Amino acid sequence: MLFAIVFGLVIGITYMATSKRQYAQNFVVTVVMLPSILSMIIFLVGSNLAMAFSLAGTLSIIRFRSAPGDPKDIGYIFAAIAAGLASGVGLYVYGILFVAVFSLLMVLLFFSKFAKPKSNRKILKITVPENLDFNTAFDELLEKFTARHEMVRVKTTNLGSLFELSYDITLLKNCNEKAFLDELRCLNGNLTISLSAPISEQQY
Repeated sequence: MLFAIVFGLVIGITYMATSKRQYAQNFVVTVVMLPSILSMIIFLVGSNLAMAFSLAGTLSIIRFRSAPGDPKDIGYIFAAIAAGLASGVGLYVYGILFVAVFSLLMVLLFFSKFAKPKSNRKILKITVPENLDFNTAFDELLEKFTARHEMVRVKTTNLGSLFELSYDITLLKNCNEKAFLDELRCLNGNLTISLSAPISEQQY
C-alpha cells in the first residue's frame, strides 16, 4: 500500500507539472487513489479464480461519470493502473522503474513541446448584420492576413437578425492578431468576433 500511494503521488505530481490547462482537483486525487485501490484488489484476488470473476462482475457495472477532458488524461489513468498492478503483485522494483521512466518521459515531452503543430491554425467567428453580403465582404482582408481560409459554417443568431460566420483559417507567420481583429471590426460594424485555437472538429 505504501508503494502504491507513493506511485500515485508521483504520477499525480507529474500530471500537475505537465498540464497545459487548468486541471481538476478531483481528477488528480483519483489518479493518486487508483494505484492503492488496484493493488488491494489484486492482493485480495490472488489466485482465487471465483473471487476474480466476482470482482470482474462488480467492476463491470461501474462506469466513468464524466469523460476525461484531455486525451492525455487517459494515459495517466492507465499509468496509475499499471503502477497499482505492480504494487499488487509485489513487483516493486519494476513499479519504481516504470513510474520513474514514465514521469521523466512526460516531463521531457512537455518541455520539448513534442508534436506541437507548426501551423498557426485558428477558428475565426464573425457576427455580421443581416444586410451585409458576407460572401465577399471579408475576402480581401482574409487574403491579407491568412495563408489559407475556408468558411465552414453560417448560422443565424439573435432571432435571425444577425449571422455568425465560422472560418477555418491559417494565419500568416508573425501575423498581428490585434490589427487583424481591428480591421474585421471595421467591416462587421463592431459586432462580436472570436479567434480561437481549434480543439476538435465539433467546434464548427
